[in-house]
Amino acid sequence: MLSGMPPPRLLVPAVVVAVSAASGLAAGRSVETSEAIPMDPHSHADPNRVRVTHVALDLELDFAARRVAGRVELSLARPDAGAPLVLDVQGLEIEAVTGPDGRPREFELGPEDPTLGGALTVALAPGDELVAVAYRTGPGAEALQWLDPEQTAGGRHPFLYTQGQAVLTRTWIPLQDTPGVRTTYEARVAVAYDPPAGAAGSGDDGLTVVMSAEQLGRGEDGAWRFRMPQPIPSYLIALAAGDLAFEPISARSGVYAEPSIVQGARDELVDTEAMIAAAEELFGPYRWGRYDVIVLPPAFPYGGMENPRLTFATPTILAGDRSLVALVAHELAHSWSGNLVTNATWSDFWLNEGFTVYLEKRIMEAVFGEERARMEILLERDALEKELAELDARDQVLDIDLVGRHPDDGFSGVPYDKGALFLRRLEQEVGREVFDAFLLRYFDEHAFRSIRTADFEAYLAEHLPAAAAEVDVREWLHAPGLPEDAPRVRSEALQVVDDARARWLAGEPASALDSGGWVTQQWLHFLEGLPDDLGAERMAALDDAFGFGESGNSEIQCVWLRLAVQHGYGAADAHLEEFLMTVGRRKYLSPLYKELVKTEAGRARALEIYARARPRYHHVSAKTLDGILGWDGQGG
Repeated sequence: MLSGMPPPRLLVPAVVVAVSAASGLAAGRSVETSEAIPMDPHSHADPNRVRVTHVALDLELDFAARRVAGRVELSLARPDAGAPLVLDVQGLEIEAVTGPDGRPREFELGPEDPTLGGALTVALAPGDELVAVAYRTGPGAEALQWLDPEQTAGGRHPFLYTQGQAVLTRTWIPLQDTPGVRTTYEARVAVAYDPPAGAAGSGDDGLTVVMSAEQLGRGEDGAWRFRMPQPIPSYLIALAAGDLAFEPISARSGVYAEPSIVQGARDELVDTEAMIAAAEELFGPYRWGRYDVIVLPPAFPYGGMENPRLTFATPTILAGDRSLVALVAHELAHSWSGNLVTNATWSDFWLNEGFTVYLEKRIMEAVFGEERARMEILLERDALEKELAELDARDQVLDIDLVGRHPDDGFSGVPYDKGALFLRRLEQEVGREVFDAFLLRYFDEHAFRSIRTADFEAYLAEHLPAAAAEVDVREWLHAPGLPEDAPRVRSEALQVVDDARARWLAGEPASALDSGGWVTQQWLHFLEGLPDDLGAERMAALDDAFGFGESGNSEIQCVWLRLAVQHGYGAADAHLEEFLMTVGRRKYLSPLYKELVKTEAGRARALEIYARARPRYHHVSAKTLDGILGWDGQGG
């Protein structure tokens, strides 16, 4: 425990978490801890014997040392009174473990696996319903990304954010790091940081701390306090600290970002409240209180992360025309699928993402119209079919076997887009009205629970028997590829693009194309449909006509840069290097580096850029790119 820090005050009972009426559940309903939890091959914990039910953090963020240190109190349910507590840890320095009486408890740190870390096993005394672990993070904690001031928009203060999914929370908190275990949490977070002279910022020391929880503000001791009364899986415990400002969108939503971009971010995300209202109309009450978004610096490895109450988002969604806000619809949809009803293991990842992509498109349709949703569905279907052609058969399955593999090995378009197509097929079979009623019941009856694919199969057979009888559910869930009955949509707006592309390829000048009203999705479809033998000369003609190299839209720019590498269009080289040096989003980096390494010259260039860019990337992105480049830490 840090000097001068009082023990955290527990806010939630240890064994039964009562969910308040404000959450949207019926009064008096509780989440019991007696339900059996599937054993997770990516966790050392045995929660069916001793389970963590509440996490109370008391931490200090040391920006100079780049460490998080302090203590965590873990409230316990003990179905097996004689069993030890087993936690997941990776790279943590454990200083002490004590019981509720303040006396030491014996503990043992097991050997660490490079991917899954090790087990922290604590011998419990009779009656122990709480233990406290004093610890500090190691220098390579993979969930933490510490950014230097020059890596931020303001350039005056450093920044820290966490990314826990899938198995990285154990690198900054000792707990049962499996989505099958849901806990409430609270936190007291102090900051050790001396701002440079004259560098004003959002807090007294230049920094503001936010978490995926109710923001309780800053106390007289200077520490920030947070509370999450709803039980969530460990990967959703998240923190960010930096020079942050806030702009409200509605009474229950708003945007955090660095002061220089917060107003623009707010303007870009102004439709957030309309999305929340549309989602509630479709899928039932929003049960988390507030829905805010924090726009992080560009090193963030994902488009967004659905941390409850506070979505973490990449600045690459700020296109200036609200054309990329489907990402917000996606992360908002996770408030039902993923956060409310969660995959119990990472083999069931499609239960989070397939549902969320389906819900996302329903939200986009309700707010922006059917044609916008159709365009995005069609683009994702095209991308999925291309990806399936490159994936091993075992990775084309929704109910994927990840035993002995890293959870990220299951990360592809399959759980997202094949999963969404499966749900669309079910809707097609029974009709939207019946399927919507099924979804409402599904979310309510599984609220604040983590489930397996087999649980969903059984629920589907019981509550939607007409669909289960007519749709080959086992083929959809357990077989590779796309079933023949996978739904297809048509888009008139994208047909217009197909016609224009065909005319240009037949010789019509690019400047003659009637493209003035095209939106992002149409431009993406235009570029993705270009032939493999296009060549640099025709790339130059397109660039002259439409200025793709100067595009401020990251989706368009990424596709354009990939095509530039493919076709040897050297005029884009400077833009490519700038993009790789400043953007950390894995979705964009992977295809660009993959295209570069297809030639010897491209590989040499990729390695040279990567050697400089890698320290700027989050571990999640770097791990994927290391594999693409065969990176050994010394340039190849």
